[in-house]
Amino acid sequence: MRISVIGCGYLGAVHAACMAKLGHDVVGIDVDEHKIAELSAARAPFYEPGLEDLLREVQGTGRLTFTTDMATARGSDVHFICVGTPQKKEENAADLTYVDAATQALLPYLSAGDIVVGKSTVPVGTATRLRAMIENSGADTELLWNPEFLREGHAVSDTLNPDRLVYGVFDGSEDQRAVQILDGVYASSLAAGTQRLVTDLPTAELVKTAANSFLATKISFINAMAELCEAAGADVTLLADAIGMDDRIGRKFLNAGIGFGGGCLPKDIRAFMARAGELGADQALTFLREVDAINMRRRTRVVELTRELCGGSLMGQRITVLGAAFKPESDDVRDSPALSIAAQLQLQGAVVTVTDPKALANAARRFPELHYEEDTERALANADALLLLTEWSEYRDIDPYDMAVHVAAPKILDGRNVLDPAKWRAAGWTYRGLGRP
Repeated sequence: MRISVIGCGYLGAVHAACMAKLGHDVVGIDVDEHKIAELSAARAPFYEPGLEDLLREVQGTGRLTFTTDMATARGSDVHFICVGTPQKKEENAADLTYVDAATQALLPYLSAGDIVVGKSTVPVGTATRLRAMIENSGADTELLWNPEFLREGHAVSDTLNPDRLVYGVFDGSEDQRAVQILDGVYASSLAAGTQRLVTDLPTAELVKTAANSFLATKISFINAMAELCEAAGADVTLLADAIGMDDRIGRKFLNAGIGFGGGCLPKDIRAFMARAGELGADQALTFLREVDAINMRRRTRVVELTRELCGGSLMGQRITVLGAAFKPESDDVRDSPALSIAAQLQLQGAVVTVTDPKALANAARRFPELHYEEDTERALANADALLLLTEWSEYRDIDPYDMAVHVAAPKILDGRNVLDPAKWRAAGWTYRGLGRP
């Protein structure tokens, strides 16, 4: 099929490349000239494993192009809306400026029989409003909502091999030409056995925000248990193992640590609460306020534990932070707990050095006052304490015996509970985990 992808940020660039990989002819459209130039040269404007290789592969076939010209959307069978929905400044609600602008800009280039497919994460009710916008323009075009479920660091494989496909259509009926067209887009995934669910528009919009809210709740639950374990002298990792053996609960997302961040979970749960309030159902989601509060409290707790590790004062202490991205295999520093903690430590008098395999450039733009060092050994030099705050494999695999010769004092706070305490203590380190004795 001929496909246009409106918005070539994280979601759109990956989606465009993967649709071309599946054999479709794809044009990616964005207003950012620099981003389009980078993508046209098969350079990803952000770090995502496998994406640049995929860009080179599919651009070599001629099936993928990028442009700033919206008119190139004309003639496509399917138009995917993949623009961002950031949190509004000083509000919890989602900013739909880009979604509205993308839809409005697309209207003149729609043809009878085309379908418009929203993939952006939006507040419930947005799709119905956009559908009315399309109808009022006179375009004989149907709108569907097809939420994305990408994990940063696994976005390419998640798009090519999704665990589920959700289509939101106006009346919730599968017996529609638009559903058949979207089935054609995802034919290879469906043939491989991917589950497909057709719903009404509001349900499809709620799927992503509900899923993210559940995951955030699970993370904050185990972090609340970590607080209790510290008070009681228990071990939260063993507690998580034990309750995770219950197949009703499961072990995934029960890893206590410094909490979640990034461009999705924090803003999505806040936008979810805001939209519930607009609908008069705010009491249904009041628990998410505590989920958010627990998550933010983890950052303060790490600062407190670092002060304890340094003997009661942070003033003049040389602290090395391992990790700036909000998660490994990403250069995304949006609402990164690691960077937030580093900044708080510096504000309280510590001399902070941050290192990360991929995210330093983005981190420096967000917190230019921090000191950054690409080389891990140089970052460790003469440190009074180490903080492992992003669980990159190279940090998980650090040899405590080798690292001890570089630091001024062998002290480490494992903010992700991914290190072996016995191994580090045997190497002479003072080890501190979160929710662990």
